[in-house]
Amino acid sequence: MSPIQSLSSTDSQLCICLFASFSDGQKCENERARITDLAAELGSESFSSLSRQILMGKLSLDEAVQALPGQNDRMLAYEMARAVCEADGTISADESNFLSELSGKLSLGSTETLALNKEVDSFALAPVATEAPAITPAENSPMILRYSILNGALELLPETLATMAIIPMQMKMVYRIGKSHGAELDRRSIVEFLATAGVGMGSQIVEGFARKIMKGFGKKMMGGMAGKVASGVTGSAFSFASTYAIGHVAERYYSGSRSLPQAERKSLLSSFTTEGKALHEKYLPEIRERVSTLNPSSIAALVRGTQQP
Repeated sequence: MSPIQSLSSTDSQLCICLFASFSDGQKCENERARITDLAAELGSESFSSLSRQILMGKLSLDEAVQALPGQNDRMLAYEMARAVCEADGTISADESNFLSELSGKLSLGSTETLALNKEVDSFALAPVATEAPAITPAENSPMILRYSILNGALELLPETLATMAIIPMQMKMVYRIGKSHGAELDRRSIVEFLATAGVGMGSQIVEGFARKIMKGFGKKMMGGMAGKVASGVTGSAFSFASTYAIGHVAERYYSGSRSLPQAERKSLLSSFTTEGKALHEKYLPEIRERVSTLNPSSIAALVRGTQQP
């Protein structure tokens, strides 16, 4: 059976997210390894097989695109692909070429792609600074917990834009932590800090989308919260724990005049991630309560920094 015959619409969406994540040859091997490991965590042989076929050149972008049934699915696929490529706030030449090729294969016109680009850019390129009052270092731990609860709640929502909001929230948290210790940060410095700590932003986005796609969610916010709250909490635990870990590593790093060695940053990230996963169950009632307060306008305000977690 050929790949075209065997691909479902779900497989096709997963494929396009994977193609997007592999489109930049400069992406670190750690991030690719994380995406490969994700298949095992999701318990999806299909995801694992698709990833292997793409990396081995046995599955083409044409075959993935042909399995998408309708225009709405194709627009959603492009939106997710751009979000994966722009996870760190930039799009490389290779990624730009891939997105251009993808839009052509999806038969999307310039008006459609421009609208989708603008939508994703509003999240991926949102200012890292916030309008929140400055805080002291003593206030960082409770702030980290608030961001962790928020991101755990965002992961429980079915919409793709909710997943796109998680990384901007993590970046705003790091910005506020740095500022509390007298560091004036911008997007580039935060991206560099996250990368050296071993945080794969592209793989985070792929993970969030993959969970939604496989659960039959992955809907757009079209004036209201579509679908229902996801029943599984695995993705919520991951987003809660990753945010918790990033926050506490940032606190150690900026409180120590940025002298924390890279190897120690990565070790701490792993340790705090384990701690965060253990804490997730304790805070799950608060996470679910936070879900009830979220809507398209409030999520957009959080991303813009005009509303605080």
